[in-house]
Amino acid sequence: MTAGVTSGERFRSWADIQANAARGAGGLAALGVGEDDSVALMLRNDFATFEVNMAAGQLGAYAVPINWHFTADEAGYILRDCAAKVLVAHADLLAGIAPGIPAGVKVLVVPTPSEIADAYGVPAEQRQGRADSQTWGAFVAANVANTAPPKLSRGSMIYTSGTTGRPKGVRRAPSSPELQAASATDVARYWGLLADPSTVVLMNGPMYHSAPAAYGMVSARLALPIVLQPRFDAEDMLQLIARHRVSHMHIVPTMFVRLLRLPAEVRQRYDLSSLSWITHGAAPCAPAVKRQMIEWWGPIINEYYGATETGIVVWHDSHEALKKPGTVGKVVEDAILRIVDEQGRDVKQGEIGEIYVRGPHLSEFTYNNDDAKRRDVALGDLVTVGDVGYQDADGYIFLCDRKRDMIISGGVNIYPAEIESALIQMPGVRDCAVFGIPDEEYGEQICAHVEPLAGEAIDAASVRAYLAQHLARYKVPKVIELSTALPREDSGKIFKRKLRAPYWEKAGRSI
Repeated sequence: MTAGVTSGERFRSWADIQANAARGAGGLAALGVGEDDSVALMLRNDFATFEVNMAAGQLGAYAVPINWHFTADEAGYILRDCAAKVLVAHADLLAGIAPGIPAGVKVLVVPTPSEIADAYGVPAEQRQGRADSQTWGAFVAANVANTAPPKLSRGSMIYTSGTTGRPKGVRRAPSSPELQAASATDVARYWGLLADPSTVVLMNGPMYHSAPAAYGMVSARLALPIVLQPRFDAEDMLQLIARHRVSHMHIVPTMFVRLLRLPAEVRQRYDLSSLSWITHGAAPCAPAVKRQMIEWWGPIINEYYGATETGIVVWHDSHEALKKPGTVGKVVEDAILRIVDEQGRDVKQGEIGEIYVRGPHLSEFTYNNDDAKRRDVALGDLVTVGDVGYQDADGYIFLCDRKRDMIISGGVNIYPAEIESALIQMPGVRDCAVFGIPDEEYGEQICAHVEPLAGEAIDAASVRAYLAQHLARYKVPKVIELSTALPREDSGKIFKRKLRAPYWEKAGRSI
């Protein structure tokens, strides 16, 4: 397959993308963008997503991807917080955030291509943008290529999910070329990306998330052929794999579940023999789901654990997954991991504590405009993102949940991820979210929102009965709500905050 990016029936070579990035960098520099400045992107995965990232990188500026589900208020907060000088956005996304764009921000429009517009049902009149708007393509064509020596890379400034408040921008210090190369080598190693003619990458996750962004940009650095899936759909993914002979993908567990829900005749319809290395992370994966995927696709599924702040710190392959169901793996070379109690003391082997880590080959970071929050997550030179878990006698790490998501009911610690892992395997369940809500007697109680598969008759009683067969009684949710569509990002990740907020607001408490 020719090296470049394929989206629908369109193709752009890496040579053309790099040339556009150089001209884009020249244009951004003319607008006053320089080192430590910010260039924001509100783009679905498209050619321009790579070009803008590369252009900002040449100038030593931060590329700041914005979740395109965000409202004008949410997007406006990020644009102000990062002091963006330029915003590049798909045409159909601009109208929704226009009231939040600060004065003085230069806006460049990317016409929404047909394959993306069709996937999201974008009306024809919203695909091109206003007649008086300047497109990214016209901007690139009107400028000369940047020929100045590349500045030290800052990479992307990814804003974390904001589960407990406004998102925080992870702002890294400049990286030397040697550090950049070492970091890219780490990612390529654990994600199996090789500069090999047979490697074909399928991008199915939005590049406003840190892992898909890193996956896409490392693939670009290696000049690998990339196929963009406009919007995740399980059967469409299988079609793309077969059509383009895809070998590598980054997947989140929700996608595994959707794939396994396909009828057997659909799953058997497509030739998946080209697949050689599947990477997954970003959320817990139920052991039964992992086992079924390995049985279907073979021992090519690899899992990592890390965060925007830390990079990859733990990893394992399919053979280890079958040997140690539920593990996220062992600590990788040159990474450090400690599991500690409330006083910061190392817990005993097998005991649950908060996980602190330091990843290899990454420059130091802070939270943009909030050094205090950075200090709050530190333990010496290690940091935590709030995960709790334990390490077994063989050195394998097991996650329980996020500390902030843990439910404390009557003094007992309950981990929603464990309940979700059981519930997602219930016949007829498409997706679910479990979280704590206020309770006068116990402090918190367990609430589950369940999305049934289309046409399935599920009620609260059947959910409780199923969970009672697999979990201790105190872990069975007291409140169960059935929903036809849970609020979720394009990756499938559920917006728990939106589900949880009304219960806490009703109780007069904040989350």
